[in-house]
Amino acid sequence: MEAGGELPDVRLAFETWERPAPDGSNAVLVLHALTGDSHAAGPVEPGHPTPGWWDALIGPGRAIDTDRWFVVAPNVLGGCQGSTGPASARPGGRRWGGDFPFLTQRDQVAAEAGLADALGIGRWALVIGGSMGGMRALEWAVSRPERAGALLLLATTARASAEQIAWAGLQSHAIRSDPHWHGGHYHDSGRGPHDGLGLARRLAHVTYRSEPELQTRFGRAPQPAEDPWRGGRYQVESYLDHHAVKLVRRFDAGSYVVLSEAMNSHDIGRGRGGVRAALGRVTARTLVAAVRSDRLYPPSQQAELAAGIAGADRLRVIESPYGHDGFLIESEQVGALVRELVPP
Repeated sequence: MEAGGELPDVRLAFETWERPAPDGSNAVLVLHALTGDSHAAGPVEPGHPTPGWWDALIGPGRAIDTDRWFVVAPNVLGGCQGSTGPASARPGGRRWGGDFPFLTQRDQVAAEAGLADALGIGRWALVIGGSMGGMRALEWAVSRPERAGALLLLATTARASAEQIAWAGLQSHAIRSDPHWHGGHYHDSGRGPHDGLGLARRLAHVTYRSEPELQTRFGRAPQPAEDPWRGGRYQVESYLDHHAVKLVRRFDAGSYVVLSEAMNSHDIGRGRGGVRAALGRVTARTLVAAVRSDRLYPPSQQAELAAGIAGADRLRVIESPYGHDGFLIESEQVGALVRELVPP
């Protein structure tokens, strides 16, 4: 691994749709964001407690048309939905827990390249990802340019900024401050750092949405039957509580910390002569898109990518009130970008 650690017997969970062409030329790689997983499309099913996070984008007749494309969505290395992560057993049977080695985007892409090799895919027709998934998509195109034919980068960056590191650091600190963290070795203790993970999710979700959207949806309204002056909540607090509970039920706190640290390590120019030199390695047909209302990954970061990648002639802008989450919600606009990049 890039930081010097080792992971023997790595396992990657993945989901596929339809079949590869005999020459493997129709393969599309879909890369998820921080708390996503391999279930990019489809209904709730065993092992997947939520519907596909890009269900409106993937399927027959949709922008990523499974009548045409063989679609692969891996669960990221370090995750908690079947891939090797802190909750996984190491050789000997004990869980990794807090001993899980430091992970970078480059390690994650190396694992995904191993998956591609196992599937017999030498070159992806399209690599697409947003946020953390966009970091890995970019890493694919920089470290293995011969293996990415087209590239769609959504709401992502060439390197984590100080503010992004600060937000992620606060979330990791919230988890580590939970008395049930136990240095990351909590998996067999009977209770995990659920309060810390819930707080981390609340912090994160505020950054994922825009201030105007929160104001329009909730304003200063109290939660029905609750009085904020007497210990009750405002509606916006109830909304954050809801998302915290949902995440705690399906995600591992150790994976949240490991993946957040991997995102903070992201710098496409590290050891490559800087960002500009690294972006110069990209040979894929590329589109870069920003969400105009994104305050976590502001459009200036995507403008740097578009300016630095040859052939990415201009920055596309997704119009959305939803902030960073717009790349997940505005499926029609994202679909139009897919069709522009790889016409039907």
